[in-house]
Amino acid sequence: MTITKAVILARGLGTRMQRRVEGLKLDPTTEEYAKKGWKAFIPMSGGRPFLDYTLYFLREVGFKEICLVIGPEHGVMKEYYARLDQKLDDISISFAIQEKPLGTANAVYSAKEFVGNDSFMMLNGDDLYPKEAMKILREQEEEICYVIGFERDALVRNSNFDAERIKAFAVMEVDDNWNLIRIVEKPEDPEKYRTKRGILVNMNLWRFTPDIFWACERIKPHPIRKEYEITAAVQLLIDEKVTPIRVIPVEAGVLDLTYRTDIPVVMDKLKAIQLPF
Repeated sequence: MTITKAVILARGLGTRMQRRVEGLKLDPTTEEYAKKGWKAFIPMSGGRPFLDYTLYFLREVGFKEICLVIGPEHGVMKEYYARLDQKLDDISISFAIQEKPLGTANAVYSAKEFVGNDSFMMLNGDDLYPKEAMKILREQEEEICYVIGFERDALVRNSNFDAERIKAFAVMEVDDNWNLIRIVEKPEDPEKYRTKRGILVNMNLWRFTPDIFWACERIKPHPIRKEYEITAAVQLLIDEKVTPIRVIPVEAGVLDLTYRTDIPVVMDKLKAIQLPF
């Protein structure tokens, strides 16, 4: 069935964004939020935060209820979006506080009260996904979980990162019916996972049923990173046969804010978009 709720993970610590880059000068406001690692709140053209473009796309494809997962330190961001919520009458913006930065699964779990018994879309706050991919997820009729698989070559062509950087991304292993078998992090041989729609990259654009919270409660932290990761929760859903997770291949790009060098490139690509609010 069509969904109306979206959960945006907007807390990330942004440790790579915090690193200074020799020769790259940012204006004082941009420098402030880059230094803090607040990637979703970094201003783009006209001073509008990067996250505003995601909200615009969500409105365009019919999402009505948006939850921003933020940290206790994000008071300025919360105030900004609380004011924006008052201005907009066709969507609502609410907040879930992730008390400690314990990983993506913990961040998703923070939104449990907002989600209730509904299916919802989950996305990163530091990525701008194509409207078409959001629309595809929103309109799926079957009550299972879904994930967008970004075809690797199209992702490189249409994004702000190159083929070398994408080597560090996770890819998807699927069966003949496009059911997800597992997410493979930094595969040594990505060709092993080539499908008839190419090599599919995970960019963290999901549609979940509330079953994801069951999995988030049961996973253990990553042995090295010590974080509760959404990919581990997804794998538990698969392994325990709680719900299928269908992969939907798309040929499109994603604008990603990971490093400071991404800022001017993404800013330039967004110049053509005039936000209506």
